[in-house]
Amino acid sequence: MAYQRIVVKLGTSVLTGGTPKLDHPHMVELVRQCAELYRQRKDMIICTSGAIAVGRHRLGFPDLPNTVANKQMLAAVGQSRLMQMWERYFEIYDIHVGQMLLTRADVTNRKRYLNARDTLLTLLENRIVPVINENDAVATEEIKVGDNDNLSALVSTLAEADLLLLLTDQPGLFTADPRTNPDAELIPEVHKIDETVRALAGGSVSGLGVGGMATKLQAADVARRAGADVVIAAGSAPNVIARIAGGESVGTRFPALENPLENRKRWIFAGRKPQGCVQVDVGAARALLENGRSLLPAGITAVSGTFNRGDSICIEGPDGKELARGIARYASNDLQQIAGMHSDQVEAKLGYGYGPVAVHRNDLILL
Repeated sequence: MAYQRIVVKLGTSVLTGGTPKLDHPHMVELVRQCAELYRQRKDMIICTSGAIAVGRHRLGFPDLPNTVANKQMLAAVGQSRLMQMWERYFEIYDIHVGQMLLTRADVTNRKRYLNARDTLLTLLENRIVPVINENDAVATEEIKVGDNDNLSALVSTLAEADLLLLLTDQPGLFTADPRTNPDAELIPEVHKIDETVRALAGGSVSGLGVGGMATKLQAADVARRAGADVVIAAGSAPNVIARIAGGESVGTRFPALENPLENRKRWIFAGRKPQGCVQVDVGAARALLENGRSLLPAGITAVSGTFNRGDSICIEGPDGKELARGIARYASNDLQQIAGMHSDQVEAKLGYGYGPVAVHRNDLILL
């Protein structure tokens, strides 16, 4: 496949080679590979880790308590230096870069999501390589994406990318943990991310980064639903970026779903984590899955969590498994009152109404 827009996520373990500081020659080599694709008129986006590692190195590896404030302090020291390095290395190839610092809050709000998308697309239109990191210096737990694997998936969604490379310290996803099982085999392609696949995910090898294989599977699931092929591969493999972009089988590939989400649904899926859940009966589940219908109050059997009108919620089937995700037309306390009711009874029960559906089909994604 000829990929046009490529997001390259570089984990801390890739940028440091498993050491306490950045591996500058390897960073230059990664930039060289990106520059090669850039010259082929590809759109390149870098999602970089490493700000905290750079800050820690810059300050002489201080022995600090593992608090949020200390991590934010290290990120504040390291982020500008990390960006200077990317700028310097891309300048070797006469390529301009532009920094974007994001948090989940930038994709939760529809207006901010569109602003972030416009900035990203404008950078690409002007042949500027976006270099993106989470804004660790200001992010609180409530607005953190939490790891750059999932951040890169959100970036892929924003940019409408067709390839996401998750470069790490492992060659890909294995049938067992290759560190402890000599019979473990690399899985070249995964078409369905289910509990069996998730059970294969181990932790981070280096301990330097935040994300392990489990977060990479989460990211792969988000990005492929938005229309991007995803590849997990070793960042140390020779010419890995160019080889994967050229269609070579390297690492583990997760092909994009055939029908990527349209733009509004990309936002629903990429944005705020579900604030609550509703459980539905067999008839409602069938109407959603087989008939492409909206969710009506009549099909709701239980409501959990506290959420407002306009919040993202998950929709569970009778067995408790998540079927869909969508935007609630009614707050949780309203849905608790009208669950199981016919739509024409809603206004009389509440004294007001926001229409006959609990979640409209246009605001709903089947999982």
